[in-house]
Amino acid sequence: MGVKTTADPWAPNELWDLYDKDRNLTGEFMRRGLNIPDGYYHIIVSSWIRNSQGQYLMSLRHPNKKLYGGLWECTGGCAVAGETSLEGAVREAYEELGITLDPGTARLIYHTRRDRWQDFYDAFLFQSDASIDSLRLQETEVAEVRWMTKGEIMDIENQGKLYPLVSYYKDVLE
Repeated sequence: MGVKTTADPWAPNELWDLYDKDRNLTGEFMRRGLNIPDGYYHIIVSSWIRNSQGQYLMSLRHPNKKLYGGLWECTGGCAVAGETSLEGAVREAYEELGITLDPGTARLIYHTRRDRWQDFYDAFLFQSDASIDSLRLQETEVAEVRWMTKGEIMDIENQGKLYPLVSYYKDVLE
């Protein structure tokens, strides 16, 4: 499906399930990097990870990322064909940070349909006390990680260093 374009070099073989506007699976799928056909959507996920001190694990996007490189975010990405948004959130955290999250601690804290981007965006909150030293960062995705308070996240936003997709954090994080 979709218009032929050059596939995304970050994940040339990644396939996405396609959904209708009501988030029903259509049975169609597409390769990442192609244009999403009109009337279809895919799923984007974010994993907010909070420790027992109330800090959030934030990652610095690799500066070579074509969109918003060098900005801070919680980890995330696209759900791939055959997985739920929760499964995608757990997988993305493992791929990018080397952290194994317990889906049993997950709570859906934000979700929306974004017609402009043709996606459904789901954000989950997980609990973990992983140490920074135990993480394995995916070199092409993550340049650095830090535990931050909500106030510190607000500070990086005020400095223009927060990935705009996660600007809803003020409404959902404690």
